[in-house]
Amino acid sequence: MPNGEYLRYVALGDSQTEGVGDGDDTVGLRGWADRLAEHLAAANPPLQYANLAVRGRVAGQVRAEQLGPALALRPDFATVVAGVNDLLRPRFDAAEVAGQLEEMFAALTATGALVATLTVPDVGKIAPLARPVRARVFALNTHIRAAAARHGVVVAETALHPVATDPRMWSADRLHASPLGHERIAAAVAHAIGLPRSDDTWTHPLPPQVLPGRLQAAGAELRWAGAFLGPWLGRRLRGRSSGDDRFAKRPELLPLLATEA
Repeated sequence: MPNGEYLRYVALGDSQTEGVGDGDDTVGLRGWADRLAEHLAAANPPLQYANLAVRGRVAGQVRAEQLGPALALRPDFATVVAGVNDLLRPRFDAAEVAGQLEEMFAALTATGALVATLTVPDVGKIAPLARPVRARVFALNTHIRAAAARHGVVVAETALHPVATDPRMWSADRLHASPLGHERIAAAVAHAIGLPRSDDTWTHPLPPQVLPGRLQAAGAELRWAGAFLGPWLGRRLRGRSSGDDRFAKRPELLPLLATEA
């Protein structure tokens, strides 16, 4: 659609698209997809927006649970972002995960919708304890780019810019973007699809900050492991997910309220 004149935007994905890290379950989650919808509505006020994302979902679950409802909403623009939860599973196959994404790319683009996705930043630079999965991230990004190219899907290359791994772009759990991170992701997608008044300022580095010393950094790692890594591992061992008994926060296409836009 020229000049960002989209009428129906549907977001598919996991916790990042749901908005975890930007608000909370008491005041409500905003997140990059909501922020992107605001960019779209600024260019085209009649926009209607649905967000089908649910935290904890792996790519196969996103395809199985969200693709059908998304197609029924007949979007002319959709975002598909999933795979990070797969990265953290013991058995990970980048080609298989990207194959789940590609099925969604193919089905949505076949209807004439413009589809956009993201690459994954280097998690080893965000959380040093996550360095063992760096190779998985690089492999997944390679497959995402190839699948996107086959279907004309727009890729917002957040993985290529150092600002994406700045600690201030991430919430305390280091798994979800901070409000600033969500803001930059929304700007990245807006720029990738060529929305009016979008540009590459989202790639610009943040102001310099004083870095912690080695002892402070080591202490921060231990506190992070106790507060976030431990509980996450506990859920995995119990076969539980953060998304159990949760549903999409915005399952139907609705116009943005004045307070949102």
